[in-house]
Amino acid sequence: MKMPFDVISETPDEALLVLYANGDPLAARELAARYLPLVMGFATRMLSGDRAEAEDVAQEAMLRLWRIAPDWRQGEAKISTWLYRVVSNLCTDRLRGRTRRRAVGLDEAPDIADDVQGVEASLMDRDRMDALNEGLASLPERQRQAVVLRHIEGLSNPEIAQVMDIGVEAVESLTARGKRALATAMAGRRAELGYEEGT
Repeated sequence: MKMPFDVISETPDEALLVLYANGDPLAARELAARYLPLVMGFATRMLSGDRAEAEDVAQEAMLRLWRIAPDWRQGEAKISTWLYRVVSNLCTDRLRGRTRRRAVGLDEAPDIADDVQGVEASLMDRDRMDALNEGLASLPERQRQAVVLRHIEGLSNPEIAQVMDIGVEAVESLTARGKRALATAMAGRRAELGYEEGT
């Protein structure tokens, strides 16, 4: 069954997955539009800003979603929760498999920002993002995962518990310890990053 684009954009996620499993390419496009940015952002943060590896992880996660579409059991898990868990596992595998840091190639060099905001503000924003990524990278893997899911991706503690396959209390503990460690790691950089006292 094929649906017009305006109807498909209002279709619930699970229904889109069923439509995709039945051969509807618009359903796949809509699901990708909804989830690829989330998957990519989460993978990038988990992999300490390595966009090339994050793209590989995001592509693999979406391929797994497409493969499981015909067998998806509705009502058991939200697609977003399932994807976060897959991305978490893929990132964990990559982090454990790293033996050395790759050199940054020309394709991975950051794009030059346009002049919408001033050069100084752009540099400060980039420095702040770099500092956040460095701070996150300094956390133990499970703490980083909990902090990113809670405070950057905006998941609730029960959703994080489902993604990480742990209890809600363990999520709360990991998040609290991760926030404290992140604050400690970034404490000496407040002035350098343009944060005044009390901000």
